[in-house]
Formats: sequence, structure tokens, C-alpha cells
Amino acid sequence: MLQQDSNDDTEDVALFDAEEETTNRPKKSKIRHPVASFFHLFFRVSAIIVYLLCELFSSSFIACMVTIILLLSCDFWAVKNVTGRLMVGLRWWNHIDEDGKSHWVFESRKASSQESKTVSEAESRIFWLGLIACPVLWVVFAFSALFSFRVKWLIVVEIQQCRGPVFAFS
Repeated sequence: MLQQDSNDDTEDVALFDAEEETTNRPKKSKIRHPVASFFHLFFRVSAIIVYLLCELFSSSFIACMVTIILLLSCDFWAVKNVTGRLMVGLRWWNHIDEDGKSHWVFESRKASSQESKTVSEAESRIFWLGLIACPVLWVVFAFSALFSFRVKWLIVVEIQQCRGPVFAFS
């Protein structure tokens, strides 16, 4: 084995002017909200599994489409109201000013030494990877449905892609 030279004059320096408290944190990032993390991925993955396997279990296109839309609606509600706030500190609401104009207010948790105790890096990764990876899969499904001339399934995928604005006002 190699031994380190005790006369080494180098020292560890934090990148990007990170605070010294981050070095005192444990290496493993603990998931503080396991139920929220589970449901954040459950609704998304369930909708994908239903899309892929529903023709094997049911001949009813309408039942499959309704099931997928319900799962994606539950996913949207969970991300908007629960998992976004618990896992990464996102908040948003509608504010109407004196002129009657509607303004959407979006907030995210600021990174500070106190907040680093409440936000888990593992939860943050789960949240953002789930939020990005699943729509990428739906885009792949859209091209697959388009090139295989499965127009009715292309409609289901398009409903998934535009569900945010549709359900934002409910």
C-alpha cells in the first residue's frame, strides 16, 4: 500500500465557496420523507407501466386511457401540493392584484446552513430525476406511437405532455 507523505503541504479546499458545515455532514444522505418520495415516483412509474402493459391485460382502450390520466392527475397533485414542498421546498400560488390581473408566484427554498438540515440531497435528486426522466420517456413513447401509426396511443401521450396547464386551473 502507498503511504501518504506527512510533509504534504496541500489542504482540502471546498469548491465554489461552499460553507465549511457541508464537510461535517455525513456521506450518506438520508431520505427524510420516504412516503413523499415513494408517491412522487409511484404515480409516474405506474402510469408508464399501465401505458406499456395495458394492451396485455385489457382490450378496452378507454379504461386504459382513463387509468393513465387518473394516475397522472394524482402525480400532478402530489408534486404541486406535497412532494415539491417537502422534498425540495417549492411553493406556488395565484395572486390577484388590485387591477384584477392574475399573477402566479413561484418560490423555492434558498440554500442556507439551516435549510441544509431539512433538505436531503437524496430527496432532491429523486425529485428532479423523476421530474425530468419520466417526461423524456413519454417523448420516446410519442415517437414510438407516431412511427408505428398508433394514433389513439399518440393522443394519450399528448394528453400526458399537456396535462400541466390543463389541471393547473382545477
